[in-house]
Amino acid sequence: MCTAITFQTNNFYFGRTLDYETSFGEEVTITPRNSPLPFRDADTLKNHYAIIGMASVQAGYPLYYDAVNEKGLAMAGLNFVGYADYKKPSAGQDNIAHFELIPWLLGQCASVEEAKRLLGRINITDTPFSEALPPAQLHWIVADRDQAITVESVAEGIRLYNNPAGVLTNNPPFDEQIFQLNNFMHLSPEPPRNRFSEKLPLKPYSRGMGALGLPGDLSSQSRFVRAAFVKLNSLSGSSENESVSQFFHILDTVSQTKGCVRVGDTFEKTVYSSCCNTDKGIYYYKTYDNSQFSAVNLQHEDLDNKDLIIYNLINEQQFYFHN
Repeated sequence: MCTAITFQTNNFYFGRTLDYETSFGEEVTITPRNSPLPFRDADTLKNHYAIIGMASVQAGYPLYYDAVNEKGLAMAGLNFVGYADYKKPSAGQDNIAHFELIPWLLGQCASVEEAKRLLGRINITDTPFSEALPPAQLHWIVADRDQAITVESVAEGIRLYNNPAGVLTNNPPFDEQIFQLNNFMHLSPEPPRNRFSEKLPLKPYSRGMGALGLPGDLSSQSRFVRAAFVKLNSLSGSSENESVSQFFHILDTVSQTKGCVRVGDTFEKTVYSSCCNTDKGIYYYKTYDNSQFSAVNLQHEDLDNKDLIIYNLINEQQFYFHN
């Protein structure tokens, strides 16, 4: 499963964990402005905003997991198994397959407000990418420095939710996820006070007791609560190094250690974690086997090119020896 968050210091940051039992050959992928983006039931975008993100490139097409465009609009798709419901193409709507949604929006929209207008007429279709890649059940977070929304295609239709927490995990639907925060409004970074009874001499015996009750398990609902609490209470310096480091510290609180979540005959793990400075177009990542931060800068490439620009992930652990 996965967790996505937004984060603001002097710049705006966006990223996620990809938690799964296997890798699909994901790579940091840049789609330049003039690289054609074809869609199954819509016109090809021949010219569009440049996009950087993590993708599995199949038959020359970038299947983005998370991405940011050159205008600072960010987006990620997360598993939404059992709830996602896609439709057949329908006349009078923009018919976009689930795997096309990230490039379709990021290619055209400079802000969440612009994305909302396009989403107002969208029909997310069940068209598979190929026989080998059937539709993935997903929902999405779309964010810029001003706001975040969650996009869900369910049996009742398209649902757009304002996302004031700037956090998304998996199941249940987003309105239920954020409602559950009501059960944790007592959590605090401050030491607790005795509200149990004045008749008992109760007092804290450890630091951190203001967060007693914060879920520590790996379920998607618990990760939502934990990521929201940590993100909304975290303090960071404003420099790039401090901001990126703090972002990954937040994601580390919901990362998956291999061996703790069994999936059939194997185990889930955090395949990669990402953090993108959306203002500067710098995409940082680390992988399960390499905790060093690696980065690709969108602005260091020829963005008027036509060919995808791909960087293989550095998966081997990097060490710095002092002596």
